[in-house]
Amino acid sequence: MADDKNPKIDAATGTQFKGHEWDGIQELDTPLPRWWLWTFYATILFAIGYVIAYPAIPMLNDYTRGMLGWSSRGALEQELAAHADQVAPIHQAIAATTIEKLAGQPELMQAAIEGGRAAFKVHCVQCHGSGAAGSKGYPNLNDDDWLWGGDLATIEKTLIDGIRNPGHDATRVSMMPAFGRDQLLTAPQVDDVVAYVRVASRQDRPSAAAQRGAGLFADNCAVCHGADGKGNRTLGAPNLTDGIWLYGGDTESIHQSVWNSRQGVMPRWDDKLSPATIRMLAVYVHSLGGGEATLVEAAAAADNGVEGNVAQ
Repeated sequence: MADDKNPKIDAATGTQFKGHEWDGIQELDTPLPRWWLWTFYATILFAIGYVIAYPAIPMLNDYTRGMLGWSSRGALEQELAAHADQVAPIHQAIAATTIEKLAGQPELMQAAIEGGRAAFKVHCVQCHGSGAAGSKGYPNLNDDDWLWGGDLATIEKTLIDGIRNPGHDATRVSMMPAFGRDQLLTAPQVDDVVAYVRVASRQDRPSAAAQRGAGLFADNCAVCHGADGKGNRTLGAPNLTDGIWLYGGDTESIHQSVWNSRQGVMPRWDDKLSPATIRMLAVYVHSLGGGEATLVEAAAAADNGVEGNVAQ
């Protein structure tokens, strides 16, 4: 039995035993390696220095600021400010150039497209999707079907003032009546109008209901959608004869539109984004594939024997 005066030593290593034993296994009093011990002490000193120098300790309503006055938020703000200074000349040039004249400056146009692409990912993908393909109630911005027009100036106007934006007099507004809910038409008459729209959009064959609906359409709907049902961009009335539908072209969806109306809202951006950013967004959306030339540009292209996609 070992004691303090006669410690028990492990013969193989020459290390003193601690005196603990578990199932015949005894513990040696092996000291930690010096390098490990000094490394541990160094980490303690580093931690103390870090707490003093940098923000570290959370408190009830605040946190310790650190003697260096550094913060990740401040560092980010500095990076953003530096980036803003870097792109400021480009933004100023875009803002100073009317949107119709941007196309005549390829380098500036490309910068606007790339800037618009970045802004779209921040402000627009929530509704229109990352690929701008939209979804039910949110327009696809890749195709050439436009409610209000698809030339650069018209897209910019839509971005500036929004659609049915409350409290903004300049916002674009189209008010389709709720023909069923407000009892402007009876339930059978709504069914007949739906039947006519289904035939006009070449989804159903002509029928007696569609024939009755044609007269109702002429009396109640043609004032906005046109006698031929091809819509009116001045009023934001959609073309009902193509295969592109904002809320769906099946019987139930069309019935819901006629019965209750649709009143989608797009925010105005002139109070949230700079004029340069709005212009870049307009250019980017126009570049997605469905952008149209202005009437003046289309006429000039026609005079030169080039087909133009005319905004109707």
